Amino acid sequence: MRRPALLLVLMTTMSLVPACQPAGSACPAIAQATAVAVTVTAGYSPRVASLHLRACQDGTCKEADVELRPGTSTIDQGCIEGGACSATASPDGTKVATLMLDTLTESPMTVTASGTAPDRTALQVRALEFQPKVLYPFGKQCGKVLSAAVLLDDAGLHLQPASP
Repeated sequence: MRRPALLLVLMTTMSLVPACQPAGSACPAIAQATAVAVTVTAGYSPRVASLHLRACQDGTCKEADVELRPGTSTIDQGCIEGGACSATASPDGTKVATLMLDTLTESPMTVTASGTAPDRTALQVRALEFQPKVLYPFGKQCGKVLSAAVLLDDAGLHLQPASP
């Protein structure tokens, strides 16, 4: 009689063990864009009519004339009682563009920017060598995301500062 009772206790205990473990966290099913993002600063953007980007990494280069779009800043509109919050985008004078890549790795890359001014004169060619940033925006359990983002101003190309 003792064995069936012991077996029942063990089976009951073992069924409770998974409930005592920390719950897994769900990771978002969001694909990472393999791209280089460029932001032309508000002070320099009036002097940029067109932009050509070249990105080289791991012995492979990709280049294209990129579409310049108006940049925006996020304006917090606060929260209402009950927890609903909102924000809006407001033009901030910057211009943004993206150069899509076939792959993006953690290896160093060189980005070169050239283009024309509104009067069709050539802009000074600017280049920057850097290593894409490794980010874990959803926690290490969800894997890394690589970011290659640069700023273009009258002094040249610079790494895009981290978002708050």
